[in-house]
Amino acid sequence: MRPDIHPPYHPVVFRDRAADFAFLTRSTATSDTTIEWEDGNTYPVIDVEISSASHPFYTGQSRVVDTAGRVERFNRRYARTR
Repeated sequence: MRPDIHPPYHPVVFRDRAADFAFLTRSTATSDTTIEWEDGNTYPVIDVEISSASHPFYTGQSRVVDTAGRVERFNRRYARTR
């Protein structure tokens, strides 16, 4: 690798707050917020909306996505007038 062209690759904690699940991995992503991990070290933490702990494919539980009536609103807006 050429020096000084790649972003820093460091340990980062990704946290899924909906499922109360977090995992430590290495990434080029960074964050201003930090968390103290199980090993006693402090790492940057990135909050994600969905992970394998909360995704319906992995959990086998379906979640309602259309809570605001988006499909009905779309149909009303773009319905053909006859």
